[in-house]
Amino acid sequence: MALRLPRDAASVPLIRQMLDGTLRSLGVEPQVRDDIELMLTEACSNVIKHAAPSDDYTVSASVHDHLCVIRVVDTGDGFDAEKVSAPEPGSEHGRGLQIMRALADDIRFTNRREHGAVVCLEKRLRYAPGAAGQQLMTT
Repeated sequence: MALRLPRDAASVPLIRQMLDGTLRSLGVEPQVRDDIELMLTEACSNVIKHAAPSDDYTVSASVHDHLCVIRVVDTGDGFDAEKVSAPEPGSEHGRGLQIMRALADDIRFTNRREHGAVVCLEKRLRYAPGAAGQQLMTT
């Protein structure tokens, strides 16, 4: 699935609920869905806070076998993830990249020259016994 969304805080719960509903329908275990929800929230929140002058952004999510791949693409000025400094202990903000790195099985940051940034998050899926997703992925 892919959605082009306005760079507005109201778009975050919308995409989060849509993806969680899809993963729930496939029978993905709750802990994995929670991790994906938090990663997605952090990636989208970073776009909303930092991707000026972008007016919108795109979120795409796909499931390949036992892997969920999420791409969050903005049209802002881009950033260098390696140069983002760690937050001070006790800080209320600035932990988004750390959270995404901790929860994702793989994460990639790419800047597109004059066209913004791409955050690609990958998470291995675990399914409940007999889940539809597990049956679909093994056929």
